[in-house]
Amino acid sequence: MTDADTALETMYDAHFVWLVRLAVLLVGDRGVAEEVVQDAFVAMHGRWHSLDDPERAVGYLRTTVLNRSRSVLRHRAVVARHVPQPVPDAPGADTASIEAERRQVVLDAMRALPRRQREVLALRYYLDQSEREIAGMLGISQGAVKSHASRGAATLRQILGELREDQR
Repeated sequence: MTDADTALETMYDAHFVWLVRLAVLLVGDRGVAEEVVQDAFVAMHGRWHSLDDPERAVGYLRTTVLNRSRSVLRHRAVVARHVPQPVPDAPGADTASIEAERRQVVLDAMRALPRRQREVLALRYYLDQSEREIAGMLGISQGAVKSHASRGAATLRQILGELREDQR
C-alpha cells in the first residue's frame, strides 16, 4: 500500500460517518450523501500527492463534501426549472364541428325570433351594449329594450330546449 492509501483508509474509518451526516443535512438524501462523500475521498486520493500539508486533509475533505453537496443542490434546481409542463388536454377532433353545429343551431333559433327581439339580443349579448345604448340605437325606450330582451331570451330557451329534447 502507498502512503496515500493508508492515510485515506484511516481517514475513511475515522470521518466517513460524520461526513455522510454533514452531506445528508445538506442534500437531504442518504444515498446521494454517501455518493458525495465517496467522490470526495476518490478526489482526495487522486490529489494526495499535491497536498501541501497532509494534516489538513480532513479540512480538504470537509470542503470537498460541502462543494459537491452544493453542486448536487444546483443540479436539482436546474432539473426542477426544466421539468416539462404536462400537456393540457387537447380538445377532441370533433370539437370544432360540434361547436360549429351548436353555433348554427343558435343562429337558426335567433332567426326564428321577431326582428326587434333579434336586434335587441344581438346588440345586448353580441356587441355587449347597455340597455340605454340599445334604446338609443333602435329609437325605443329602455323598458321596451328590457321587454324585447326578456321575451327573446325566453323564446330562445324554449326553442333550444325543444331541440335538446328532440336530440334525446
